[in-house]
Amino acid sequence: MAELGVPARTLLAGTGISPNLLGDSQARISVRQKIKLFSNVQRFTPDPAIGLMAGQRQRISDLGVFGYAILSSATFGKAIDFGIRHVRLAGPVIEKSFRVEGDVAIFEGHDTIDLDDLLPIASEFWFGSMQSLISHTLGRTFDAHRLLLPYPAPAHAHRYSEFLGYPVEFDAPVMQWHFDASMLDLPLPAANPIMAEVSTGFCARMLEDIRGEHELIKQIKEACLNSVGGIPGLEDMASRLNQSTRTLQRRLMEAGCRYQDVIDDVRRRLAIEYLERTTMSVEQVAERSGFSDVSNFRKAFKKWTGRTTAYYRARRH
Repeated sequence: MAELGVPARTLLAGTGISPNLLGDSQARISVRQKIKLFSNVQRFTPDPAIGLMAGQRQRISDLGVFGYAILSSATFGKAIDFGIRHVRLAGPVIEKSFRVEGDVAIFEGHDTIDLDDLLPIASEFWFGSMQSLISHTLGRTFDAHRLLLPYPAPAHAHRYSEFLGYPVEFDAPVMQWHFDASMLDLPLPAANPIMAEVSTGFCARMLEDIRGEHELIKQIKEACLNSVGGIPGLEDMASRLNQSTRTLQRRLMEAGCRYQDVIDDVRRRLAIEYLERTTMSVEQVAERSGFSDVSNFRKAFKKWTGRTTAYYRARRH
């Protein structure tokens, strides 16, 4: 924006962010501040394709340790898995998910906050930056199949092809990005198991700190632990906290997480406590942690901790 003639003070007006904070590694901004920043960008930019331009200039180093953990993963698939699980560290305004359907891998965006007319610029920054970051991670150009967007083609729609180089479909019922699933097995040129382990551990601790700081998340966890009928679902939890489901989702997004993330953290902590401090069987631990199937519990536990239930059970001795 500065290169386009818009100074930092103008861009940051009304966001609660001062220019001197841009050089502070300890500074944090909320999702609401980020949305206000997008609003200012859209208001003051002389180039409507600014989201694409800014996204294309992102580098792995912009994401700090989170970026280095992705870069040092063994394969592209492992990098995506880590990135999706820790995406909150990047402060997204659009919730992301990932899945594979047959031979097609799909990134999907979920507009959990009402972005209204800011959805295009926020989306452009997302897939513009993803295009750049993935290409940097792979060490080669990232070739996607197509991009589906849930808004009408903007006046600068022709710029999408210039930046991306693959088909874009507007007015789609979903926001999705498709590419060949075989790419998930590609080894990464900067793979480094030691760096990956160090970076992953650091990111995990960062997430713990973020979660522990927010009052809403504490309230949810306390409600889960005090619940007699098992861990409450989203609607039940919203009712217990005297707010609508939509409001609860929005507030959690502002806190940098989803309801499922908080619930999984409660389940993980409970499971570890039971395994290390009781003689309950794994089947009983699974049931107490909210799982009806012990096999699904074991898979989820390994995903949460990177360890097996046997590892934590052995620590009891």
